[in-house]
Amino acid sequence: MATLEKIDACVFDAYGTLFDVVAAAKRCQDDLGDNWGPLAQIWRDKQLQYTWLRSLMDEYVPFWQVTQDGLDYALATLKIDDPDLRKRLLDIYLQLDAYPEVKDMLGTLKTAGLKTAILSNGSREMLASAVDNAGIADVLDGVLSVEALGIYKPHPSVYQMAVDDLGVAKERICFMSSNAWDACAAANFGFRVVWVNRFGQAEERIPGQQEREITDLSQLPPLLGL
Repeated sequence: MATLEKIDACVFDAYGTLFDVVAAAKRCQDDLGDNWGPLAQIWRDKQLQYTWLRSLMDEYVPFWQVTQDGLDYALATLKIDDPDLRKRLLDIYLQLDAYPEVKDMLGTLKTAGLKTAILSNGSREMLASAVDNAGIADVLDGVLSVEALGIYKPHPSVYQMAVDDLGVAKERICFMSSNAWDACAAANFGFRVVWVNRFGQAEERIPGQQEREITDLSQLPPLLGL
């Protein structure tokens, strides 16, 4: 496969791309039992749906509130009433596990002289906590939150944040997301996109087409000729 050329910066979505969004539910299997998988899925689905709906309604709240709302919906759907478990799930979510290949991959990019950044719906506090827990602050040039704009992906203004912050033209930015809709939107904006299809999703039927598809981020450096 031909390498991607003329790339000066690599920008990553956070949740599901760098950080494992099912880690909180998985680490609470002792309390959730067989419900851990359904809870993780419902929680994530509602979390995303609420970002889109709030953007359309012009009713922005920080991602931490959206995350709590999504969890509360999931708990109610599964008829789980346990305040201590709710607190435990949220505490873990602030320190989600990074996928195992993430730190070494970012180190490889930085050693090669590429700029690196996170561009996420996450609030500043959430992202700072996750980055610190993963020990990757020293291999990132920026951690960008939509909190500065008050609107969520896939609004084009969110992707423009990376261009402005890094000082790199959009056609020289390689963007990675595990979310197919995010990958499409970033490509539609003008980024060079690599879809990290960790979950074997089908392609979305919306504008924007990624240039490459990989299954995890260990495959990114070779795509860039590193």
